[in-house]
Amino acid sequence: MGDADKKPAVFLDRDGVLTKEKSYVVSTDDLEIFPYAKECVKRIQENGFYAIVITNQSGVARGMFSEKELRKMNSRLILQTGVDAVYYCPHHPEGIIEKYRRACRCRKPEAGMITEACLKYGIDRKRSYMVGDRASDILAGQRAGIKTILLESGYGTARLEQDVYADYVLQDLKDVVNLLECNDKEENL
Repeated sequence: MGDADKKPAVFLDRDGVLTKEKSYVVSTDDLEIFPYAKECVKRIQENGFYAIVITNQSGVARGMFSEKELRKMNSRLILQTGVDAVYYCPHHPEGIIEKYRRACRCRKPEAGMITEACLKYGIDRKRSYMVGDRASDILAGQRAGIKTILLESGYGTARLEQDVYADYVLQDLKDVVNLLECNDKEENL
């Protein structure tokens, strides 16, 4: 597959991007999807991008909820937003559940989940974006070699864990869609 045949992706963190940031969401009942999320995902896809969720879920390793419950949350997220896929990392080096207690390459700020999705879907990294509300999201995108967007709809610039420099800082996912559509118009001029 040549580069011309590859499709780009918008990689989306879950909490603070598609759903309300609540620290730890432990069940499907706690998952509060932003009312604009489904329309934004649809517009991302209409603009020729995959919409793929990339999310750290250390609550599994910490014993706060099971991987089975997380898979239920992921199913609901796919059903209610229309995202193409959800990749998650249940690990944490300080987890209390032995099976999930480890450092890994999938946990953001590492780029493992993005790399895995790129291999599976044949994604064009040069035209792809990582959208998140934390430093780890931006660092993962940078390590994967894709453009980065920091959103204020979650933790945002006021609560960054470390200094990072995103390609764009926007309010929420609606602004991401507007950016994609503006960039597409400029490329077609």
